[in-house]
Amino acid sequence: MWTYGAILVGLLLLSVIGYRVMIDVKPTLTRPTMDEAARAEIEGLERRLMEHVRVLGGTIGERNLYRPQALRASADYIRRVWTDQGFVVTEEAYEVAGQSCANLVVEQEGSGRPGEIVLVGAHYDSLIGTPGANDNATGVALLLEMSRAFKHEPLARTVRFVAFVNEEPPYFLTGQMGSSVHARQARRRGENILAMFSLETMGYYSNARGTQRYPFPFGLAYPNTGNFLAVVGNLPSRPLVVDFLRHFMATSDFPVEGVATFEWIPGINWSDHWSFWKEGYPALMLTDTAPYRYPEYHSRFDVPERINPREFARAAHGVIHAVRRLATAP
Repeated sequence: MWTYGAILVGLLLLSVIGYRVMIDVKPTLTRPTMDEAARAEIEGLERRLMEHVRVLGGTIGERNLYRPQALRASADYIRRVWTDQGFVVTEEAYEVAGQSCANLVVEQEGSGRPGEIVLVGAHYDSLIGTPGANDNATGVALLLEMSRAFKHEPLARTVRFVAFVNEEPPYFLTGQMGSSVHARQARRRGENILAMFSLETMGYYSNARGTQRYPFPFGLAYPNTGNFLAVVGNLPSRPLVVDFLRHFMATSDFPVEGVATFEWIPGINWSDHWSFWKEGYPALMLTDTAPYRYPEYHSRFDVPERINPREFARAAHGVIHAVRRLATAP
């Protein structure tokens, strides 16, 4: 039988292990000063991001297999934006309970190392009963703006953009998630995915103290102000966490925190990156931490008006530049 002392020692040991896993992930770099050109770029990005969010999380609203017309309308919107950008859109169709659904995929082939793939994905469905402006119209908006930014740039590695279906319950963490379908097929094809980035619930930030919560023991080492972008990986993805943070911090002054830790900690695997971990690929979730910060998470009040446009655009700007660097790195 465990004594109080033994339990306390065990908790302290877990805290030390957790702290050692979490600490020293973020490189020490001098952050850049955003010049006039960067500020203008962020301003334009803010306008375009919020246009996407208002369509998906406002005009269309709730979108899932229980509202199939809205789900199709979302897919049609994404397809139209990518087509207008000059991409050829591929559908990755499959059936769930007799209903047809599809991931949408576009690629920009690398000019130097096309067999090395950087994959960026976001789910376009929303939870039953929710309009899903932050979860996850924000992720899709960044996906669409990143593809626009990269379309005419020479990138050494192939960048694949995927709009995933069926991330939300009842398909969450099952083989019926669109990301699970894509990751399994990528592994069967023997694809060399060097990095996968899941853009997940990215639009809510606050400078007020006490706005950020964590599962134990993260609160011991991370700030309680919810004004940062979180970069979340499992232990095998730790090198990718560090690389991404280094590139993000070299190009953006937006607050950012990173972690590479155990998959069983609540929240760590809560998005499409989980599907790629299962197939052995390095993958990260980029997020505002969703239920650990956002008051309207998975509620009917998750509407575009709850997004913080300026902070969302600043975070998105850093993500775009960091992924660009990873796609061109030697």
